[in-house]
Amino acid sequence: MDILRAKPPSDDVTLLLARTRSLSADQVASCRFPSDPAVVSRARTLAARQLAQWGLENLAESTELIVSELFTNAIIHGNSEGNSDRTIGLRLIRHEMLTCEVPDASRSHPLVRHPLTTDGHDRGLFLVTQLSRRWGTRHIPDGKLIWADQQLPASA
Repeated sequence: MDILRAKPPSDDVTLLLARTRSLSADQVASCRFPSDPAVVSRARTLAARQLAQWGLENLAESTELIVSELFTNAIIHGNSEGNSDRTIGLRLIRHEMLTCEVPDASRSHPLVRHPLTTDGHDRGLFLVTQLSRRWGTRHIPDGKLIWADQQLPASA
């Protein structure tokens, strides 16, 4: 920075540092499913089994709900041009957090709605917000990926 500031800057200066880490195979679980509402329960079951293998049974209930909501949103909103032949991926990552990722073909950013008690739908991302430490989206070549992080227990 001292070298860059040999003269007064004519504009702001930004320095970006990034650290990447590779994960071992036993820290990542992924699977693909048909874009069909009938497979949401299979995705929840897969997530619960994986958490049991990792010794994270205490996160099973919240993770199953997160998986269910993200999968359902991907099926309803993420099929481009109504193409139901697409598959939907699920990836669980156990690192500093437990991360659940679900990609879909939509490029639109999801909005959290604050439903009324009488509303029968639009609770998905509101629930994800309540169950996760944080969540977000990132663009990928074929659409977007929605992720949700949960705090790991201290013993993990």
